[in-house]
Amino acid sequence: MKALVFAAGLGERMRPLTLHTPKPLLVAGGKPLLAWHLEKLAALGVREVVVNTSWLADRFPEVLGDGSRWGLRLYYSYEGPEPLETGGGMLHALPLLGDGPFIAVNGDIWTDYDFARLPREPRGDAHLVLVDNPQHHPGGDFMLAGDGGVHADGGAKLTFSGIGVYRPSLLADWRATVDGDPGNPPRFKLAPLLRRAMAAGRVGGEHHRGRWTDVGTPERLAVLDQALLAD
Repeated sequence: MKALVFAAGLGERMRPLTLHTPKPLLVAGGKPLLAWHLEKLAALGVREVVVNTSWLADRFPEVLGDGSRWGLRLYYSYEGPEPLETGGGMLHALPLLGDGPFIAVNGDIWTDYDFARLPREPRGDAHLVLVDNPQHHPGGDFMLAGDGGVHADGGAKLTFSGIGVYRPSLLADWRATVDGDPGNPPRFKLAPLLRRAMAAGRVGGEHHRGRWTDVGTPERLAVLDQALLAD
């Protein structure tokens, strides 16, 4: 099984910290955020990881190398000077990910979630890990039903953690879902494709009740860093 780490964002809310360092390479608990994910993926038995890049792309191989220190092989999927968003970034990385299901994780989160809980074969097109709504996102994203199905509406919502398992089929016929001209290479969000799959009953998920942080501001990074150093 392969994995994709989303790491192409501009990190504008984290400036000035991200003027010279991409957000996924900011340090928390003594190591880059992205390194926490690589350790977990390696422990799971993943051997090939694609890292999508854009802003300060050259910093990733400088810091992470070829992945051999974790027993991994890293591939860098450069999107150009403008990030392609989550959907476009995933589409751009598909040739490196192959035909089977793959893990995808946001590079700017931290969690104690055990990646071994992820299914090798998702129900339908995707399996999403949801978490309790943080203070900065009280409305949540998606609803988790009792049967494990994930829906765009229909009840109290949880927040998407940025961790999931996907089949390439999720991106099939993406042009029919994306409004307007996506450009070349295509630039679009993943959420509309997920909602389409949810409407067809093709997305499952789970609720992680442990620790999770969306490192979206310097303040959140500082709090996380202090907590990890205290562990």
